[in-house]
Amino acid sequence: MAYRNKVYIAFDADSDIRYYRLMQAWKQNDYSNFNFHNAHEVRSIRPTSGELAIKNALRERMDNSKIFILLVGEKTKFQITYVRWEIEQALKQDLPVIAANLNGKRSMDENRCPLILRDKLAMHVSYGPKIIQHALETWPTAYFQLKAKNSSGPFFFKESVYQGLGL
Repeated sequence: MAYRNKVYIAFDADSDIRYYRLMQAWKQNDYSNFNFHNAHEVRSIRPTSGELAIKNALRERMDNSKIFILLVGEKTKFQITYVRWEIEQALKQDLPVIAANLNGKRSMDENRCPLILRDKLAMHVSYGPKIIQHALETWPTAYFQLKAKNSSGPFFFKESVYQGLGL
């Protein structure tokens, strides 16, 4: 079994890759506390690979992950070939899910959140380094505690958490 220390980030590669790249830049910035072990650094994928080969590589990446981040953009809920499949895999593997809204919404965005995730135990946050880092540090423990109590549904941080982070 793989050592699970990575963060898996799913996104609409056609529309939202710039937000994923920005997260990589936050990680590299010496003036930022944002940090994560990126699952996408495990096994490279050729863009010309077939769907099965790509999904096998993505599954291997997810097998090395301890948490799943979904970047929720304008078209995310319509992405079924990969994004929906990635969400399904994260749920099957019982990975804590953080849904980061690219439009800045601080709770679940019913207009953008994929249907498969709407009633699931997931933390919905706005997209930004401080709040995502806070979620990475606190949500996994809370997730497993809530799951033990059979909780479900979307979760989000209170406004005071954002204020405490200077947001």
